[in-house]
Amino acid sequence: MDAPTVTAARLTGAAHRERLPLLVLGPSLGTSAATLWTGCARAGLTEVFDVLAWDLPGHGYNHSVPEQPFTVADLAAGVLRVVEDVLEQRGELGGGFAYAGDSVGGAVGLQLLLDHPGRVTSAVLLCTGAQIGEPAMWEGRVGQVSVSGTAVMVAGSAERWFAPGFLERSLETGSALLHALAEADDRGYALVCQALAGFDVRPRLGEVGAPVLAVAGVHDVATPPAKLQEVADGVRDGRYVELADTAHLAPAEQPERVAALIRQHVLGEDPAPEPGAGDDAGDDGRHAAGMVVRREVLGDAHVDRAIAATTDFTADFQRFITEYAWGGVWTRPGLDRRSRSMITLTALVARGHHEELAMHVRAAITNGLTVAEIREVLLQSAIYCGVPDANSAFRVAQQVLTDLGVDTTDLAPTGGTR
Repeated sequence: MDAPTVTAARLTGAAHRERLPLLVLGPSLGTSAATLWTGCARAGLTEVFDVLAWDLPGHGYNHSVPEQPFTVADLAAGVLRVVEDVLEQRGELGGGFAYAGDSVGGAVGLQLLLDHPGRVTSAVLLCTGAQIGEPAMWEGRVGQVSVSGTAVMVAGSAERWFAPGFLERSLETGSALLHALAEADDRGYALVCQALAGFDVRPRLGEVGAPVLAVAGVHDVATPPAKLQEVADGVRDGRYVELADTAHLAPAEQPERVAALIRQHVLGEDPAPEPGAGDDAGDDGRHAAGMVVRREVLGDAHVDRAIAATTDFTADFQRFITEYAWGGVWTRPGLDRRSRSMITLTALVARGHHEELAMHVRAAITNGLTVAEIREVLLQSAIYCGVPDANSAFRVAQQVLTDLGVDTTDLAPTGGTR
C-alpha cells in the first residue's frame, strides 16, 4: 500500500531555524508528538535544533487513518515523505537529518536507518527494540481496543508507561499523556499495533552504519533494558545508556536528561570533559551534562524539589552548583562515582554538614556503595576528622538507611549515639 499519512509539527520557532540542524522526533504508541516531546524540546533541543515532531495515524493532530493495514516500513516511508517537505523548505531536499524516537517512534527510526541508509545521520532510540512484544500480545490488544476503544488501555498504560512516583510528582504531564491515549482513534491505534506485531529487524541490525545511542528505562517492562542493549550491540556504531527512575516514556519522564543525551550524541557535546577542559566546555553544555549527573546521583525527586523551590534570589546559585559541581567536577573522568561519594562523605563529616551528609548517604547508595563500605568511610573519618563528628555522622547515616529500608542488622554495631 501507499505510505500512511504522517503529520508533523515544528517545535522550534521560525526565527533562524533553517540555520540549525534538523532533528526529527518520533512518538510512542498512544501518545502525541506534543504531549510526549514538548517538555524535552523546551529543555534544550529547540535552541540548537530545528525540531520536527510527527504524529502516528489517528494520534494527536493526525486525523488521517488508512483503510488498509500498514507496516513499520510503510510508516517510515510516510515519515520520510513529510521530512522531505521540510528539507525542501530548508533548501536541503534529499539531505540528511538526525532522529530520536521513543517506542514505536524508535522502531520507525531503526526502519529508516535500514531502508534509507545515509538519510539519518545519527539516531537516539529510546525505550524501543528491534522487535517489540509478541504478535499474540498485539493481537490481543487489537481485540481489546476494537471492543472497548482506546480508553480501555488507560489504566494499564498508567502502570507501564511511568516509573514509580512519576504521576505523583508530575500529575499534569502524566494526565496529558493518558488523555492523549484515550483520545487516540481506535482504528489508528489498532493499525499501529498490527504493524508492531509484524516488526522484527533483529537479523538486520548489523546493516545499520550510522551512530546509534540506545536509551533504556530501568523500570520499562514494555521494552526492557535488554532490548536496548541488543540494539546497541547489534548495530555497527552503538552505545547504550540506562536511565534510573524511568519506565517507557523517557522524553516525558526525564526531559532534561533526554535533551542532554540527544545533544551529546548528535552534536558531540561531551558530558565528561577532559581534565582542564572545563572552561572550554561551554556553559550550556556543562549545565546540561551537570543536570544529567545531578539527577542520576541525587534522584529526580530531590532535584525536582530543588528546582521547584528556586527563586530569583537563589537561581544563580542553583545554576552555579549544576554547572560547576555536577557538570564541572562530578563529570570528570579521573575518579569513578563510588570514589567521589567516599570523598564527599568524608568532607561532609569533617565540616559537620549533616543535611548535606544525609543527602550524600542516599547518593552513595545510588552510586553503588554498600552499607559496609559507608560504615568503613565513617570509621576512617572518626580517626582523621574526630570521634564526635563521626558519632553524629553515624546517627545521620543510620536514619537515612532506615528511611530507605536498607537492612543493617547483619552488621556488627560500630557507631552511633555515645
